[in-house]
Amino acid sequence: MHGRFPRLEQALASSPVIDKNGYPYFINPISDGIPKVNPELLEEVRDGLLELCGDDFDVLLAPEAMGIHIATAMSLSCRKPFSVIRKRRYGIPGEIEVQYRTGYSESKMYVNGISEGERVVIVDDVVSTGGTLTALSRELSSHGIEVVRAVIVFDKTKDMQEVLDRTGIDIRTMIRVEVRDGRPVVL
Repeated sequence: MHGRFPRLEQALASSPVIDKNGYPYFINPISDGIPKVNPELLEEVRDGLLELCGDDFDVLLAPEAMGIHIATAMSLSCRKPFSVIRKRRYGIPGEIEVQYRTGYSESKMYVNGISEGERVVIVDDVVSTGGTLTALSRELSSHGIEVVRAVIVFDKTKDMQEVLDRTGIDIRTMIRVEVRDGRPVVL
């Protein structure tokens, strides 16, 4: 491994790929917590995303489950709060319901604790179809919340420009990856 993120590339190189309804899904510590997440790998991811993040925001927003550990590490370093986008409805005042579709599922998620006028950065492990980001950016914007950008570890998009156009937000990623012959490959 000789790229900019050697620990991340090494973890990716040993990641198995499974089929989820025709969607090639790679399993690794950052995107699945399997095998265990080593602190050095998490630090490398944290530092890479903080570089992409900027500081022109109020809150980090992290979809559960795999955005949580990344946002926690980032929050401790940049000293900005984070909020978890949950898959469970709480029904508390101000809760924002978001209907979304990914490359392998369709569901709802719920945003709490974010108010009109706040500027957020979405933190996540993988962008593929952009379905989650599209739904979040539209729904949050409709509530007067500015999505400044999204910072993502793995870019699996087929056409990032199409995802950028659809979401209308600045999406920054650490590494671009594609599954070839049943293995993840850094591009």
